[in-house]
Amino acid sequence: MSISIKETIKCPACSEQSELTVWQSVTVADSPDLKADLLKGKLNMFTCGACGQKALFPSPILYADDEKKLVISFSPQEDGAKKLEVFEEIKKSSKKSGELKNYPDYNLRFVTSYNELLEKILIFDSGFSDKVIEVIKLLVLMQDSEKMAQRTCMFGKSDGSEIEFLVQDKRENQLYTSRVPLSTYETLKTQLKNSGVKYKSFDWEMVDRAYAETLLRGANNIL
Repeated sequence: MSISIKETIKCPACSEQSELTVWQSVTVADSPDLKADLLKGKLNMFTCGACGQKALFPSPILYADDEKKLVISFSPQEDGAKKLEVFEEIKKSSKKSGELKNYPDYNLRFVTSYNELLEKILIFDSGFSDKVIEVIKLLVLMQDSEKMAQRTCMFGKSDGSEIEFLVQDKRENQLYTSRVPLSTYETLKTQLKNSGVKYKSFDWEMVDRAYAETLLRGANNIL
């Protein structure tokens, strides 16, 4: 069930107060319209009635797609230490409550940025494993290792033969595209599976760049 609450928001521009419906959970089977709003960046978006200022309200969201067997816990965090603290607390409370038994063969993901949340949804909607995609993203960035620190890579789309990635260079303020053959994805998926990577979760997981770096360090013998 999708759950929302009413919040009174103070505009960061003019200080005028407005009421906002804040969605705390989105269950796709019950509310496909909410998923559409989420992907369009409309969900939990505050618009000031006085000055028109727009801002995303940073509220945690639990996203559940039973058809895709995907659950994403989104908790806005920028501090690395706090991110790990919240992640560990979610894992601890899930085990204590026994709720993990409700998600057999699901992928359970923890993310801390809105873009990560949207990217995860798009990856699974496209029929891909985010674990393989994260490794490919890292390999794309490694093509120009000297600029890795200033660049980020995001999943874009697939046309059935290639997967398109968007590479943003924050220092140069440039956006590039990189296309990878679908066959590369399939090869990596098989190699990672043979190395022991599980494509279903037994607990909450953070599948990100750090995760991909760990995979590559441990799988140098097969990649």
